Amino acid sequence: MFRRTLIALASATALAGPALADDHMGKDIVDTAVEAGNFTTLATALEAAGLVETLKGDGPFTVFAPTDDAFAALPEGTVEGLLEDTDTLTSILTYHVVPGAVMSSDLSDGMMAETVQGSEVEISIMDGTVMVDGATVTTADIEASNGVIHVIDSVIMPE
Repeated sequence: MFRRTLIALASATALAGPALADDHMGKDIVDTAVEAGNFTTLATALEAAGLVETLKGDGPFTVFAPTDDAFAALPEGTVEGLLEDTDTLTSILTYHVVPGAVMSSDLSDGMMAETVQGSEVEISIMDGTVMVDGATVTTADIEASNGVIHVIDSVIMPE
């Protein structure tokens, strides 16, 4: 089921590609992430958890978005297992979302931010590198019509 969903999503994204503009501000968080092309696993997970419409909503939201490589780094079978366990999947995905549009200039070392999941993530900044619960922010401040995306290099897990 996971492969079928991923293939369908990738096909839809590829077919939609030429119609997409370079301006992210007209697109919501989900469409911006899908257009980027390196968040197919995240998009599949959002679909499985029923969170796509929420993240297409008014917001604003700040999403710490793990790349496909971040999901691939999880132990084998983890993603497939999570796609079957939507309660745990929803908890993990909402742990990556903070209410409001938080830009990188708003972050400070040692800052704690409450997530939609209910727990807090810790922000650390060292030598100009921003980390969220140990995940490195590789690209910051990707603006969307309903918030902002910060790309991270690993999947963060609530306690």
